[in-house]
Amino acid sequence: MKVIGISPHRRSFLRKAITAAPAVALVAGAGVGVAASVPPPGAFKPGYFTAAEWTTLTALVDRLIPANDDGPGAIEAGVHEFIDLQMNTPYGHGKLWFMQGPFVPSLPEFGYQFGMAPRELYRSALPGLDKAAQRKLGKAFAELEAAQQDALIGELEKGTLDIGAVPPKTFFGQVLQNTREGYFSDPVHGGNKGMAAWKMINFPGARGDYMDWVEQYGTKYPLPPASIA
Repeated sequence: MKVIGISPHRRSFLRKAITAAPAVALVAGAGVGVAASVPPPGAFKPGYFTAAEWTTLTALVDRLIPANDDGPGAIEAGVHEFIDLQMNTPYGHGKLWFMQGPFVPSLPEFGYQFGMAPRELYRSALPGLDKAAQRKLGKAFAELEAAQQDALIGELEKGTLDIGAVPPKTFFGQVLQNTREGYFSDPVHGGNKGMAAWKMINFPGARGDYMDWVEQYGTKYPLPPASIA
């Protein structure tokens, strides 16, 4: 279904995210093992991340998908909450893959290739990112200006920022993937609050039949999106 009325920068991000996963993954949440137990609105407290890790993670996902006139940012969509919930599922514990070595650099098609489960990766990389920010700029990551945060994220993406035991490109890829998943997942998993991301791209969600509208390019789908719940 055609994306309507979205800025070129955000459209590029969304196109990459959508083409990276089939529609069913947008509904169910790519990489999600089981539906996490989502607390009632306004009552969320991280169940895995420490206070310091939570602050850094929140600032990081906020820069990966900042809010603008097109739609909500990662924070409004509850991406950070989604990631925290996933850390206590089989996915977070690395139970969905074969996690024995050797681990060698390879193409993404070969699956997860790192010795730490996602929860262990975050536990190491988030403090490592803070230490790198302190070392280079004298402040924790969350305390930096947006442009400074973006510059450090760029170094993560290029693989040039030393954050300790986790390769920076590996961490960048993991947090970007989880941010996309939380942004576009079914709200039953804790992200995409109010289905705002689906509404932004005119995605019907878990509706049983919308084939009549698939090829009506430029035409807004007339019904609101539906959650699995």
